[in-house]
Amino acid sequence: MIFFYAPNACSFASHLALEHVGASYEAHRLDFSKNEQRDDKYLAMNPKGRVPALMTDQGLLTENIAILAYIAQSYPEAKLVPVNDPFQFARVQAFNSYLSSTVHVAHAHNYRGYRWVEADDTHSIEAMKAKVPSTMSECFELIESTMIEGPWVMGDNYTICDMYLFTICQWLEGDKVDINQFPKVANLFQSMNEDEVVKRVKAKELL
Repeated sequence: MIFFYAPNACSFASHLALEHVGASYEAHRLDFSKNEQRDDKYLAMNPKGRVPALMTDQGLLTENIAILAYIAQSYPEAKLVPVNDPFQFARVQAFNSYLSSTVHVAHAHNYRGYRWVEADDTHSIEAMKAKVPSTMSECFELIESTMIEGPWVMGDNYTICDMYLFTICQWLEGDKVDINQFPKVANLFQSMNEDEVVKRVKAKELL
């Protein structure tokens, strides 16, 4: 497998999953500052021009939700999802879908407002940035109060949900959100920061 990622991007979650299960893969780093995600060769393979992307022997997979589920189901011995319980697996997917469709989008308003308004509309872009601390806080209040069973998202079992949540938690400081407002989230984040696999992926990505 070939895994395409960028440092400090959401691809960290899938990178972590690959390392956690001990997958055999080649990591290919894309430098967003050089716009490598828009390179013709990369776009020919992945027209979305984003990360993560995982080339498998069956073809290309994109989107964290899909890649995380693929890795977890391909390595069932790692027990990163309840593969034999459709309802619990759906709950995992529901949580990760919320991170992808709502939380990540709220964060993106801080850096990529041009996706929603004209690039020269500086007033609208600045207004979007100004609201990020409150929208991200609202998201994490909901996660803290209704989604984390503790000590991990799904309760006693460490899953791909924790990997994805940890990834987004790394952005909170830049979004001017104090993670300590959310004790369950903060405890999960601290535990994962001390994990050797997390440390290894950080070193690989030079974070």
